[in-house]
Order: sequence, then C-alpha cells, then structure tokens
Amino acid sequence: MKTPAIRISNLTKDFAVGIRGMKLRAVDALSLEVGDNEIFGLLGPNGSGKSTTIKIILGLLEPSTGSCEIYGEPSRRVSARRSVGFLPEAPYFYRYLSGRELVRYYARLCAVPRSEIDWAVDSVIDLVGMSEAAHRRVGTYSKGMLQRIGLAQALVHDPQLVILDEPTAGVDPLGSAAIADIVRELKRRGKTVLLSSHLLAQIEGLCDRVAILHRGQLVKEGRVDDLVEEKDAEALVVQGLTPEGRAAVEATIQAQGGHLARVEKPRLSLDAYFLKEVHEQESAYAAKNKAADESTDGKDGSA
Repeated sequence: MKTPAIRISNLTKDFAVGIRGMKLRAVDALSLEVGDNEIFGLLGPNGSGKSTTIKIILGLLEPSTGSCEIYGEPSRRVSARRSVGFLPEAPYFYRYLSGRELVRYYARLCAVPRSEIDWAVDSVIDLVGMSEAAHRRVGTYSKGMLQRIGLAQALVHDPQLVILDEPTAGVDPLGSAAIADIVRELKRRGKTVLLSSHLLAQIEGLCDRVAILHRGQLVKEGRVDDLVEEKDAEALVVQGLTPEGRAAVEATIQAQGGHLARVEKPRLSLDAYFLKEVHEQESAYAAKNKAADESTDGKDGSA
C-alpha cells in the first residue's frame, strides 16, 4: 500500500484573540488523507479552516494538537517539504524581474543544481504556456499570466506534491481552463495536487476526491461522483419516444415505440451539494447556540 501524500490526524489549531487571549478554533480535530497521484479538492466557505490547514501542511504554522505528515514524514521537518511546491492565493513577485528571471530565482532558492537550472526553467515555463512572455517584466503581466508564472515557480524543482491555494482566483474562463489542463498534466506525470478553490464547477470536473470543511471541521469527504449522486432516484434515458409516449410509465415505453437506452443516477451539481451541506451545518450551529443561550438564561433567572 502506497504511503499517502498527506496524512492529517486529529489536527486542531487554536489562535489567541483579543486582549484576554480567548481561543479561536480555526481547525477542529481534522483527519483526512490525500493519496499519491491524486487531485484533491479542499472546499469550504471563508473561515472554514482551509488556509490554516494548508499553512500547517507547509510548516508555516504549528498545530495546537494532532499531526500532519507528508509522505510519511512530519510536515514540520524541512526535509519533508523539499518535495512540495506551493502557489499562494495572492502571490507577491518582484515586479522588475522578467518571468524567466523570477523562475530562475526560485530554482536557485529550491537548490536546483546549477547544471540543471536552464533546462528546469525552460521546461516549466513551456509547461505553463509562458514561453512567449517569459522575457517580459512580471509587473506587466495580467492576473492570468501571474498565476501561470506562479505555477512555474512552484514546479521548477520538480516537487512530488503541489499545493495550490485558489489557483484561478481572478482569472478569466480561458485562463481557468488552461490552469485546469496544467493540473491534469501534473497528474499524468505522477504528481499529487492539493487545491483549494471556490470555483466548485471547476473542482467537480477536475478533482478525484474532495473534502468539505465548515468551521474547522470535516463535513464530508469522498469521490465527487459518490457525493453528488442522488442515491434514491433513477433517470430513464429514452430514445425514439413520441411526445405522447413521454407521459407514459416505463411499462408502456415499448408499446409507444421507445427504446430504453440506459438507466443512470441523476446528479446534483457540486455547487448545490456544497451549499446544502453548509446550510445544514449553519442551521445546526445556530440551533446549538440558541439552546446554549436559553440554558444560560434559565440558570441566570433561577439564581
């Protein structure tokens, strides 16, 4: 059995907020695994703990409790993160450098051997489709071009695990489709990709599995097809029926001259599934808080 690319076990992260140092729980007992050579989507509304989880994976934050491993090695170790490439949601790059100079700079930071730097830089620039604009200064790039050159810097040291935080934020549909194609190509090359995104329609057609977070907790996890399938319903796809036959039940299809081509499970869109889960969690959270407030009021009144 292959070692998971990422294994998160009972991960909790609290932040101290305010003068009194009250605790804000950003991640709450989170456990999940990302398999090797998998495209995994991390979904959730703002404040759900996605970015905090990514920062812990990257060793930028220490968890309060629990553990995180990258290919079986604790993520807090520098050696574990040598196999990781990262593109943040809003990267800041030196605007006066050309695209090629920028990628070369990161190649040196990531200790790419000098004898391989030229090949590595040209290879990733070509992969992300920036060869024609590589000589231009980064300050002249559009948002889509910045994301592409950002992908190049994340890939220049040939990492096995690539983490992308909102990789298509602010990018037009054509640019988003191009980035999605790059992610698929990474999977074809044997890489593992963890991405966080609010563009659920794109996630649906891109990811092998997804996890939905809400208030730091794991709500659902699994294959996209399994999550959005309506298990208590079936759709009949019929060929050749007359308009009158459309109103008939299955038993009369043959009599009406139709042909039952296949039976399939109708699907919710991932957007609809996501919103349903989040709304249910919000309702449960509000009901829990209301019950707690009523209990507190009752105790105060009796005192």
